[in-house]
Amino acid sequence: MAGRTQTGVALIGLGMVSGTYVAALGDLTERLALRGIYARAPESRARFRAMHGAALPESCRDYASVDEIAADPSVDFVLLATPPNGREEIVRRLAAAGKHILMEKPVERTLEAAERLCGICEAAGVTLGIVFQHRMRPAALELARIVAGGRLGALRTVEVAVPWWRPQSYYDEPGRGTYARDGGGVLISQAIHTLDLALSLTGPVAEVTALTGTSGFHRMESEDFVASGWRFEGGALGTFFATTASYPGHADAIRLNCAKGSALLMGNRLTIDWQDGSHEEFGAEAATGGGADPMAFTHEWHRAVIADFAAALEEGRPPLVPGREALRVHALIAALERSGREGVRVAVEDR
Repeated sequence: MAGRTQTGVALIGLGMVSGTYVAALGDLTERLALRGIYARAPESRARFRAMHGAALPESCRDYASVDEIAADPSVDFVLLATPPNGREEIVRRLAAAGKHILMEKPVERTLEAAERLCGICEAAGVTLGIVFQHRMRPAALELARIVAGGRLGALRTVEVAVPWWRPQSYYDEPGRGTYARDGGGVLISQAIHTLDLALSLTGPVAEVTALTGTSGFHRMESEDFVASGWRFEGGALGTFFATTASYPGHADAIRLNCAKGSALLMGNRLTIDWQDGSHEEFGAEAATGGGADPMAFTHEWHRAVIADFAAALEEGRPPLVPGREALRVHALIAALERSGREGVRVAVEDR
């Protein structure tokens, strides 16, 4: 970045979320420059250009390969938004070239594979960040400040819900909802955002008991329904529910019941009922992508994650969610999947 006023960015993966990244980068042109885009299939690049070309800078090029990106000295970090099954070799090539990586969730399809990607980046000395944009919702930031300040007191119980909806057409896309491409269903593809945010507020879960399955709404390989009970390391108890079979889709919610009050974070709206009878509200209703259109949400949360990552590189600090920290939510998902599959209580691996 020395001698340049803008940090150079390349975008790999031009699927559903790519338009959100283009919009976010468009708000950050004083600091960041989109050097180019890449997708393995030429038709994907052509389709992307047809949909988003007007929003791209004139200097944004079409890379012919990952190696071309790795060799480009104008690229400081890469936004990696491919499906998780296509990442390991890309990460190896970029890390070997010293390119930092900001990656769309999940890190990989399994906890073991996710840990392997973190190790590749750590060995190469490059920064790996994971896009968990729900942490950047203004109401979530406010709740994080309140929790960190200890105002709510000791955590007693937790209620987490992701009552979303996806039509069958969503799962008709080849590979979607499969273990080979996505690593699973509602847990790793949708609820992972809310799970990550919940863990950032509550601390680690020690053990889980879960029921998982596929409802009659969908024809898919993996689960679209999860209900579970949690026991936290700190002694609190919790419930968790997630589905893509709750028509027409509703806001995800995290409720923290604490010694001094209860906080409800629903989408981008936070309400707190204090034990002394007082009441506070923050934020407002906002679309969250919980319905038939998974992209029905603002790009502002992605913009904040990208801006934080760029600032982290400049300041020599960790980004909002480093790759290693994201392993915590992968460990929780692995425990939920195993509990649902085997019908037993499962301890969450310490990450």
